[in-house]
Amino acid sequence: MHTARLETFADGVFAIAATLLIIDVSVRAPGGELGDALLHAWPQYGAYAVSFLTIGIMWVNHHACMQLIERADRRFLFINIALLACIAFVPFPTRLIAEHLRDDGLRAAALTYGLTLTITSVCFLTFWSYAAVGHRLIAPGADERMVRGISRAFRPGTPIYAGATLVALISPIASVILFALIAGFYVLESSWFARA
Repeated sequence: MHTARLETFADGVFAIAATLLIIDVSVRAPGGELGDALLHAWPQYGAYAVSFLTIGIMWVNHHACMQLIERADRRFLFINIALLACIAFVPFPTRLIAEHLRDDGLRAAALTYGLTLTITSVCFLTFWSYAAVGHRLIAPGADERMVRGISRAFRPGTPIYAGATLVALISPIASVILFALIAGFYVLESSWFARA
């Protein structure tokens, strides 16, 4: 089976997940207090930015994988569905982080966010490994350096996200900061590993 429908469906899920992030950004202010309310809503802006960047990185990585994958079988389609389900879930823990950044709910919010991204990274690694091991679904003329580079790039994702999630047990705010740093790291890393 060719991958065109899979890619179209995936692009739709990515677009909806990214759009849902902004729907959760809201400001409530009576009358002339809008300026203060806009400033007070900075956790929503920050959570939106980090999660939008994270979803964007996942879209770029999914696209890079699909450029090398020639076909899909039934098992691969279900692995892709699991990955997309995780990505579509990202707006929920993002909202929790934004709502609880200033209160005692931050620990649970950071754990939920981290667990979501850890499971997503497991699904991404499974998605790529299933296609790449033994070149099961990889196009015959695919650049082997790109295949190896993507494999290297995906390996550290799960331990990095799991580690940042566990930090929430000690310091939820440090965990949230780590999630933002990981997003920035992956912007650079996804390009660097693909060339290495």
